[in-house]
Amino acid sequence: MSDTGYHASKEANNSDDTTLLASLGYKQELRREFTTLEMFGFGFSVAAVVPSIASVLYYSLPNGGPSAMVWGWATSSVFIMFIALSMAELSSVAPTSGGLYYWTYKYSSPKYRNILCWMVGYTNTITYISGVAGVGWSCATALMAAASIGSDGSFIPTVHQTYGVYIAVLVTFAFIASCATRVLARFQNTLIALNLALVLLMVIGLPAATPTELKNSAKYAFGNFDNATLWPSGFAFILSFLAPLWSISGFDSGVHISEEARNANVAVPWAIVYAVAVGTSTGFAVQIALAFCMGTDTINILSSPVQQPMATILLNSFGKKGMLAAWSFIFLSLFLSGVGLLISSSRQIFAFSRDGALIFARFLYNINSITGTPVRCVWFSVTCAALLGLTAFAGPAATGAIFSLGVVGQYVANSIPIAARYLGGQEFKRGPFHLGTFSMPIAIIAVLWMWFMTVVLMFPSAPGPVAQTMNYTVVCLGGVLLLALGYYYFPRHGGVYWFRGPVANIDLEPDRAKSPLGEKDDEST
Repeated sequence: MSDTGYHASKEANNSDDTTLLASLGYKQELRREFTTLEMFGFGFSVAAVVPSIASVLYYSLPNGGPSAMVWGWATSSVFIMFIALSMAELSSVAPTSGGLYYWTYKYSSPKYRNILCWMVGYTNTITYISGVAGVGWSCATALMAAASIGSDGSFIPTVHQTYGVYIAVLVTFAFIASCATRVLARFQNTLIALNLALVLLMVIGLPAATPTELKNSAKYAFGNFDNATLWPSGFAFILSFLAPLWSISGFDSGVHISEEARNANVAVPWAIVYAVAVGTSTGFAVQIALAFCMGTDTINILSSPVQQPMATILLNSFGKKGMLAAWSFIFLSLFLSGVGLLISSSRQIFAFSRDGALIFARFLYNINSITGTPVRCVWFSVTCAALLGLTAFAGPAATGAIFSLGVVGQYVANSIPIAARYLGGQEFKRGPFHLGTFSMPIAIIAVLWMWFMTVVLMFPSAPGPVAQTMNYTVVCLGGVLLLALGYYYFPRHGGVYWFRGPVANIDLEPDRAKSPLGEKDDEST
């Protein structure tokens, strides 16, 4: 295609996207630079399968060992795909940065849509901030693990040192995420190649480098269940689901940059489906490779001075120099996954501020004139993540809550608009991507799975918990929900007195109501 034809096609697509966004109530403020392939790259890089597995292996390995790693991933992958399909359908109808809370308002009953929209918006916001915090902390611990190995174990990092590195990581995240959309979009093809190369390293390079004495049999890899917890084996197996749930998460990450995508109502849903399909399948292959090449001493892996199970496995197989070389690329992928999460987090904050719901909304609703991106929202998200990271000083249990909150909060937020589509009594007009007669059964399974795992992931690491083994996810999520609810019903100034859902910032009709859906609010105030 000639340059003239390419630019004409691009302008036509942008015009269609602008018209679709206007029909949802919003004017085009962000620049549409992401192609369909780059949208897939964005979702795939946010998942960052290999470094994500490395980040949560500490939490999945004790809950059944190698067989739980393999079959727990396979079991969860089926349900994760159901969630992705349901999310893709909604994104095809209304591809807006508001995503979950916009859909919640659109499809919920008029009596409850305001409060549900409000709660989903706040839950989704804190979920992404906790995701940024979780990946940032994983980057910090990965760097410290490399430093420990490089010093032959003479350097053992303290929590204070790790937190200092964590802050430096977050600041670097923010500088990159503040770049222009064009720069961010063009970089996605490189990220696809990087993450696929890491998968090949794990499924080909790791088995080739692992010494014979550390290689496991198929019977051990697929059938040995090593429960290192005090929970019954069945429940421990369910707890091992945290690894795939956290690794293949952020289903709506692409949705939050949909106002920067071309042909958004097609590109966004397919990007969601492809990213999850490729992520779950490659992740399954990586888990199998680890199960075959980790040896049988899981206790030694978990208690290693390196303080990072994946790093310990790679050290045993590749040796010091080979491990550090591989680890540098794993760190790079993990780091860029954090940048992607921060971009999505900033767009969620931008959209929620645009609709006036988020605290400091007037300040945060701003597009930088140089980069064309919501820079203030980027730094707001990083600041909140830095504060959330202080939970690390409360111990490993509190740190684990950051990871669990990223899943639990997302599942709470995801399940509501999917359920509202069928329970809210509002008309649903299909977009270009739809599942036909399979829509409802897939949605039912997805919602039930999310509700089930929300309960499971709030359980402590061991029965009869004390302060050190308590699962603080329920405290974090409960605190967020209570604060959001308290703000909504705060006397005289709470959201119940002024929040009416997504607010149109473009005039489509002279007598249009404040909601971009053009519907009157029936909730009593």
